[in-house]
Amino acid sequence: MEMQDYNISLMLFRNAFLVDLVKEKKGRILKLDSIQNGNSWKGFDMLIFNTWHWWLHKGSAKAWDYIQKGDKLYKDMDRLIAFNEGLKTWSKWVDSNIDPSHTKVFFQGISPTHYNGAEWNATKGTTCNHETQPITGSTYPGGPLPAVAVVKGVLSNMSTAVGLLDVTQLSQMRKDGHPSIYGIDGHEWK
Repeated sequence: MEMQDYNISLMLFRNAFLVDLVKEKKGRILKLDSIQNGNSWKGFDMLIFNTWHWWLHKGSAKAWDYIQKGDKLYKDMDRLIAFNEGLKTWSKWVDSNIDPSHTKVFFQGISPTHYNGAEWNATKGTTCNHETQPITGSTYPGGPLPAVAVVKGVLSNMSTAVGLLDVTQLSQMRKDGHPSIYGIDGHEWK
């Protein structure tokens, strides 16, 4: 997208995991230590990265058949461990390939799912569907998301300065903010 009045262009490049997801004879493999498409990210003035949501999917919604780290293939693994490994690969790529004097790098924080109403003291089984009010108070009753600690830990060990767009607590408090009823084809998420 070009905005000539402002002399800027914008490109959205979708890679839900940041690391590679490849189709091979064995199936779809999420490679925790590989970023082959990183060249697509070079040369920009600003990069904003975001991931986590897709790491949680299970069953038929899971994007991979196997997870690979080094030469080892796993049918699945603890998602926080896999996420941490993938983010460390991404951080090494950024540290090796981005010139911070030319490119500003940001990471958008973790957005909650609001699948479990018990997290905000609602009836078990409640989701964000039809919620119309934010959570009151200043802390999320369900506590912090473990993935936030993973992101902060990886970012703190990078040599390249990466700004954290920390949307987590604000998003947690807005159980009413999910566009659930405006999802795919205007159908409610179930």
